[in-house]
Amino acid sequence: MTGYRRPFVDTAPFIYYLEKRPQFYEEARSFFSKCINGNMQTVSSAVTVEEYLVHPYREGRRDVIDNFYGFIRAVNIEIVEIDREIADRAAEIRARYPGFKGMDALQLACAALSGCDVILTNDRQLMQFAEVPCVMLADLGRSTEAD
Repeated sequence: MTGYRRPFVDTAPFIYYLEKRPQFYEEARSFFSKCINGNMQTVSSAVTVEEYLVHPYREGRRDVIDNFYGFIRAVNIEIVEIDREIADRAAEIRARYPGFKGMDALQLACAALSGCDVILTNDRQLMQFAEVPCVMLADLGRSTEAD
């Protein structure tokens, strides 16, 4: 995944990397390494924070919560807040793509309005979004072999 300067990262890549889930851990690790080594401004949103932290809070896993925030700081990931402009764009996205869920539309709106040039996700449905290209984490291993 080269040629991108401002990637937006959906929730799933954080899960695979931080929880070392074997299915896509290597792809996520490689991606985050490229972001750090390539000095890319990586972006995510408050939606990712909410989605990622539900299980650690439910399970009382303060260590996982601290690890998440430590990673965000260490990699200098910009977290976009949800405001009225983003909510409005998300509504517009859901109107154009009726199958999109509210949280997904918020993620896409954050990526589009914050000038991201690619979205890394593991949600194939988001590939329909025409405004910002989406790359599947599952496909990242294949594209990084050629990089």
